Amino acid sequence: MWFFIGSLLIAVIIVYLLFLKMKLYINTDTRQYYLQVVGIVKASVEADKERLVRIHIRTFFMNFYVYPLEAGRRPKKKKKISKPKVSKGKSFNYNRILRIIRTFKVNRLVLDIDTGNCITNAKLYPLCGLSHLTNGQFNINFQGRNQLILQLDNRPIRIIKAFINN
Repeated sequence: MWFFIGSLLIAVIIVYLLFLKMKLYINTDTRQYYLQVVGIVKASVEADKERLVRIHIRTFFMNFYVYPLEAGRRPKKKKKISKPKVSKGKSFNYNRILRIIRTFKVNRLVLDIDTGNCITNAKLYPLCGLSHLTNGQFNINFQGRNQLILQLDNRPIRIIKAFINN
C-alpha cells in the first residue's frame, strides 16, 4: 500500500517537473539576465564590485551566490603521451539541435540599435519598418542607444520530445 502511494507521488512529481515553465530573460538596458524555472529556482547573473560577476540563485527558502570565475583550480598534471583517438563515425546532428531551438517560444523581442553611422542607420530604417509585421519590435535610432530585450519560454517536455523524435 505505501509502495503504491510513494510511487504515485513520485510519478506526479515527475509529470509536474516535465510541464514546468522555464524562462530565459535578457534585458541589456536594465542589466537583467536570468534563467528561471517558475516556482522552483531563479538564477540571475549580476555584476560584482570585487569579483566581476556572480550568479544569484534563489530557490524555495535558500538564497545564495556563486562566483563562476573563481572555480577551484586544479593542479596541472603531467601530460601523458597518448595515441591519437579514432572517431567512432558518429557525426554531430545539426537537425536535432535545430529542432531543440525551435521548441523555444519568443514571448518578447525588442531590438533598439544605433550603428554609429547615420548612412547605415538610414539604410536599416526601412527594414525595421517591415519587420514590425512579424514578431518583435525593431527600432533604429540616431541617439546612440542600444537595447535588447529577449524573453524565451520553454518546457522540459518539449525539449525531450524534440531530442527523441526524428
